[in-house]
Amino acid sequence: MQIKLTAVFQKVPEGYIGFVEELPGVNTQGDTLEEARSNLEEAVQLVLDANRQLAEESLQGQDVIKESFPVSTP
Repeated sequence: MQIKLTAVFQKVPEGYIGFVEELPGVNTQGDTLEEARSNLEEAVQLVLDANRQLAEESLQGQDVIKESFPVSTP
């Protein structure tokens, strides 16, 4: 299964800025569109990793159930 997210890129005088509509905090920039795309992929992974770490820290020592959560997209 693959989740499809929406990347938005905007041309600015310095190059391109980009963000993912569905993931607040995921944004980047690049001199070229290709660089901005590559940077955005890295930003998605960094935000997901950081969110996972924050969740693990906040739940540490608590009685919780963790399981995979498949997401269906239209």
